[in-house]
Amino acid sequence: MALARALDLTASWPVPNVAAAVVRSGELLDTIGDIDHQFRLASISKPIVAWAVLIAVEEGLLSLDSPLGQPGCTLRHLLSHAGGYPTEGVEPIAAPERKRIYSNAGIELAAGAIGAAAAMPFDEYLRLGVLEPLGMTSTALRGSPAYGIWSTVRDVTRFMFEVESPVLISPDAARDAVRTQYPTLGGIVPGVGRFDVSPWGLGFEVRGDKHPHWTGSGNSRATFGHFGGSGTMMWIDPDAGIGVVALTDKMFDEWGSTALKRWPEFSNAALAEFAGAGSR
Repeated sequence: MALARALDLTASWPVPNVAAAVVRSGELLDTIGDIDHQFRLASISKPIVAWAVLIAVEEGLLSLDSPLGQPGCTLRHLLSHAGGYPTEGVEPIAAPERKRIYSNAGIELAAGAIGAAAAMPFDEYLRLGVLEPLGMTSTALRGSPAYGIWSTVRDVTRFMFEVESPVLISPDAARDAVRTQYPTLGGIVPGVGRFDVSPWGLGFEVRGDKHPHWTGSGNSRATFGHFGGSGTMMWIDPDAGIGVVALTDKMFDEWGSTALKRWPEFSNAALAEFAGAGSR
């Protein structure tokens, strides 16, 4: 018997608008909704911003080990939420590399440093370095680099193709972006829970052994991605060889308990339909 279409599950989500896609190796496998409708990505902005930072690093503007922020803090710390900065605010609340503190402020500090080093506003650097080369013509940063990018499913899939097969940065840099930084650190994934070990890459959350989680029970430990406070989610599972993105326009806080059921359900269905994966 044929499997039900995974993307049809989004019809049960209590949101005004949703668009979604499943991808593999530069190919759109399936889509639903208006994939050219603009949504605020919220924190899915962070991986895209981190990619621009990695371009700047490879251009020699800064290094991941460049001191930035409080004593002992580096660009690498900030991109992996290990810099000791709070979610909001410029004053650190812990020493670097003590715990994983999810921090919009750290991402903003990193982006500001790149803009200063490049002698241009960061949004311009992002446009020239990432958006235009990838053909993300419906994407723009409007506000904080931590959560202010607006985009479409079509454009986000173009970014996902870049992450899978990078052309803007070296393969080594791309692997570093999705490799756990400071692997012993624990912390809170906002809206999900506290974990004794909370793996994070450079702008990307890494699933690891987190349970429960917003991805599916069938997703591998190597899965990486992000979800956003505007009700958005994106992941790539390199073991399964597929990725998904789903964008909505209902704030996560307004349907978080439902999202944390519906997103894993959708993720597992996508894995079963397109990767033949079950729980592992």
